[in-house]
Amino acid sequence: MSDHSHHHVSNYNRAFAAGIALNVGFVIVEAVFGFVANSMALLSDAGHNLSDVLGLVVAWAGGALAKRASSARFTYGLKKASILAALVNALFLLIAIGAIGAEAIRRLFHPAPTEGGVIMVVAGIGILVNGLTAMLFARGQHDINIRSAFVHMATDAVVSAAVVIAGLLILWTGREWIDPVISLFVAVVILWSSISLLKESVWMSLAGVPASIDVDEVEAALGRLDGVEAVHDLHIWPLSTTETALTAHIVTQRADYPDVLLTAARAVLHDRFRIEHCTIQVERHHSADHQDC
Repeated sequence: MSDHSHHHVSNYNRAFAAGIALNVGFVIVEAVFGFVANSMALLSDAGHNLSDVLGLVVAWAGGALAKRASSARFTYGLKKASILAALVNALFLLIAIGAIGAEAIRRLFHPAPTEGGVIMVVAGIGILVNGLTAMLFARGQHDINIRSAFVHMATDAVVSAAVVIAGLLILWTGREWIDPVISLFVAVVILWSSISLLKESVWMSLAGVPASIDVDEVEAALGRLDGVEAVHDLHIWPLSTTETALTAHIVTQRADYPDVLLTAARAVLHDRFRIEHCTIQVERHHSADHQDC
């Protein structure tokens, strides 16, 4: 068993801690000035950032739980916790979208005066905070938790830029409807950025084959190994957001060959497909009425 994912998670402990600290501080500043400036755009962005803080906490906790050793009850450990963390993260985003959208629509029908200058300054700080946090997670994109943290923070930086533009337009035109319209734009951006995360986290929760792996390619690669006549009962599923498991039956007529064949199969699965956990049964014959086991 490889401990690659364990090192991978631990490499981001400081990134998670720094990202959470930066964004908690900014959420407080943004919420306070959102009330002071009476800006729905700032308040909605603060709500979005708060959901991202919760998402970072859940992702960090999920990664930590995934490092727990296996036990008699959890023979693979708690590796699935990182997948559940990604799913909860996506649900946080959907809740934020609903809250922001509802309040923005209310403000469209009941507009209120806002202070464009305050909006611009606070949102400008948001660009720096979110951009810096995104850079902490710029590497490690093959882990859905790390990738979601990067996408959320990068999206936040873009959203903050949109809020700056909203403040500028309010200063120029004095139009009160600009603030809730920008809030709706924020909600749409969040929805767009969260769809892929939601789909992939649900897919992995249902033990679907990871998007980076093509089952036909795996079967073909195993079938091309020397001495292999057939591959059947091939199953691939995610153990965590970074680790994948596989079981398969390989048919060969070479009775003296299993050890060499298994070594070659494991090497192909590890080097080409990054599959760390594999269980392979070598058989002399493939029964036509064979049932999955």
